[in-house]
Amino acid sequence: MTQSNETSAHQTQSGETTAPLTWHDGDMPYSTAFGDHFYCQTDGRLECGHVFLAGNGLPERWQNATEFRIGELGFGTGLNAAETWRQWKIHRRPGSHLHFVSFELHPMQASDIDRALSRWPEIDAERKALVTLWPNEPKGQVTIDLDDQTRLTVVCGDARESLEASDFTFDAWFLDGFAPARNSAMWSAELMQLVFERTRPGGSFATYAAAGFVRRNLIAAGYTVERRPGFAGKREMLCGVKRAA
Repeated sequence: MTQSNETSAHQTQSGETTAPLTWHDGDMPYSTAFGDHFYCQTDGRLECGHVFLAGNGLPERWQNATEFRIGELGFGTGLNAAETWRQWKIHRRPGSHLHFVSFELHPMQASDIDRALSRWPEIDAERKALVTLWPNEPKGQVTIDLDDQTRLTVVCGDARESLEASDFTFDAWFLDGFAPARNSAMWSAELMQLVFERTRPGGSFATYAAAGFVRRNLIAAGYTVERRPGFAGKREMLCGVKRAA
């Protein structure tokens, strides 16, 4: 892999540092903080469909929902949000509403989001809308009405602290932090317990991660966990449900 020497870590006027990253192969963002790519090198958009959407039974579950809330650990480039919004617009029913809530420690600048998502023409409209609405200094709780049926909220800061302080409950989770070996705190037993507690009965999760300790933490939290074939030759992924009482 060719690695460019170009790095990007923006200091906002308030003194906060947004995502420290470099670029591989032109427009593939790589986190220098965690030593990992922001999405699957094969095709992050298709991985979103295979892992996060299909793993949570979407878009089928949207057909019976008036209100649906997705939680995500790790907003990153906004790729999952953009692809989910694209799919939602195709499959949603009139009058239904989607709320996509993501927890992100190092939010990107709009220019980096634009660059990272430009490789997929399929989400061109979603990329342009997100970049246009994204604040110059993302911090605190960023809430954007993408359209009259879709709201995006990005909670900036430590995921565990943010989730503890949140009163949101979720129908589905995209667990998409950096790889467990690179960022174990994003997969801790304490955080997985919080994720479970904020999941509505009958709600679900999906993740590309299949590490043993991640699976054990999800089971210990209370989920019924299933192994499925991973994306692009990856042996396994995990998904599961919170059984209704």
